[in-house]
Amino acid sequence: MFIGGEARASVSTATATARLACPVGGGVLVRASYAAWEEVTAGIAPAGLPGLVLVHSRGPVRRGAVSVLILRWEAADASGQRFPILDADITLVPDGEQATLVGLDGVYRPQPGAGPCPVIAYLVTAATTRSCLGRIAAAITDPAAAQRAEVARAAVRPGSCRLAHDRSY
Repeated sequence: MFIGGEARASVSTATATARLACPVGGGVLVRASYAAWEEVTAGIAPAGLPGLVLVHSRGPVRRGAVSVLILRWEAADASGQRFPILDADITLVPDGEQATLVGLDGVYRPQPGAGPCPVIAYLVTAATTRSCLGRIAAAITDPAAAQRAEVARAAVRPGSCRLAHDRSY
């Protein structure tokens, strides 16, 4: 299924691009992805949703005033077999001089075989996309505040996902 959405970051596109371009910036996409997945799927794991096990990111590539990053999420089934569940472009588009629209346009692929019903898959995908975009925009706007919030969440509920950042994707 095709998915998309956008969120607004209150910084210029040049600043947003710079914050995602550095090695730590790639971690923003990884951390936002895992946190969004855990947030949305925590209460519905018995519904047969796979676990998010690997997040790849690459970029940014500038095209005029627009920057594009690539994002891929991989999950694993009960046997540990990995499969892609999301391939998306993250776009950073100017929204005036001091704001950026952070967009996500991609394709979500459901779990092979007997996954959750299509309605649950759609709702999880939409909620995860919104959460991920909000987290990316927050981290771009105020990296220190986003880091403090992440540390506070981890102290309350340790994550079960393995963090992995592969820039070779």
